[in-house]
Amino acid sequence: MIPALVVLSVVCLLGFTLVYPRLALVLWLLALETSPDVWLCTLLGWGAREAIIGAMKGAGLVLAAVLALRTGTRRDRWNPSFAYGVMFLTGIIHGLYPGLTVLASLRSLLGSAAPLLFSFTRLPPAVTRAVITTLLWAPLASVVLGAGLEALGVGQVYVLEQGALRLGGSGEPPYLAGFALIGLYAGLMEWLDHPRPGIGMAVLLNLLLILAAGARAPLLVALLPLTAVLFLEGRVLVLAFGGALAAAAVLLAPWLGVVRVIGLADLGEATNLSHRDLIWPYFQQAIAASPLFGWGLGAGKAVIPYTSTLNALLGTNAAHNEYLRIATEGGAVGLLLLIALFILWVRHNTAALPARPRWLLRVIFIAFAIQSLTDNTLIATTSSAFFLWVSCVFANAANGSTHGA
Repeated sequence: MIPALVVLSVVCLLGFTLVYPRLALVLWLLALETSPDVWLCTLLGWGAREAIIGAMKGAGLVLAAVLALRTGTRRDRWNPSFAYGVMFLTGIIHGLYPGLTVLASLRSLLGSAAPLLFSFTRLPPAVTRAVITTLLWAPLASVVLGAGLEALGVGQVYVLEQGALRLGGSGEPPYLAGFALIGLYAGLMEWLDHPRPGIGMAVLLNLLLILAAGARAPLLVALLPLTAVLFLEGRVLVLAFGGALAAAAVLLAPWLGVVRVIGLADLGEATNLSHRDLIWPYFQQAIAASPLFGWGLGAGKAVIPYTSTLNALLGTNAAHNEYLRIATEGGAVGLLLLIALFILWVRHNTAALPARPRWLLRVIFIAFAIQSLTDNTLIATTSSAFFLWVSCVFANAANGSTHGA
């Protein structure tokens, strides 16, 4: 009965997506940003997390395929997903990391490429408007849902970590901060195109959510495009006021320890809260053993097995550094190919944008590259939302517009 119900549900969802692709895309984004892989696991058990994440990415693949059928495809010759295909093939030829199977490597290929596949579809203005509007406000929806779930005794809308509060919404603080960062990016692009109060409120809200989530890397990289927009608009006084507030926060740090990004200033372990000094040596050893072509896609999950003591101690086996992970999976060849394709992809697809939004998007990708030094920016669920937004910006540029919401 269960397999039959699963098949029936998939058929119904596929039919709904074919008839209402825009609505299905919005609902999928809302599902992503409300983190069912977190709050559902409090009911089903944490063993179901990988399956839920896989199902969410699989739904994204289906949506991309449906959009391609409904609206057509577009040529995207510099798409970074091609680098993942090369890394998959070189891994098979070279030999996979011990314990990594071909099937697991294939799943990693699909999961890595899935967020980038929307760029191969023609996204009409109605779809891009719906997506951008959803991205602006979905982090707030996560907080509202999280409050409701906590009232029902499912999950926590905030956590207390080393004496500081961290807002997590319906998921976890790093995910809320990651989605709010994407909402901030989308808001800044909209503001630069057509300033209006609603967009300004969305930008401010997402910035406050990043601060409340206590995520240092997202807050740091958020300041890069925010500063760029203020410079582009000549708002030097606003920049000076922001600098004064930051200086005041540092001076008042002893009394503002409840705010995590400020309270961490007094902690000796503030630079190593994810225990990266314990995780990174394993990846560095794997790279040293195969520096040129790596160990195949998915090796990043096999370097520190789920059954290891370290994984049980830290609660994660993620690299927290995409450069180390990609070098482990694709070696120097795969890493350089991926970086080169990202540069060419952004350069080619932003060429049609006006000067100010073109440079803003390039600054955002610089921020993304910086964030990748400490976060899992390419494999986390936030990547699906980020690259869908990027695909919408590219589609608007191809349609002769930067306006999406």
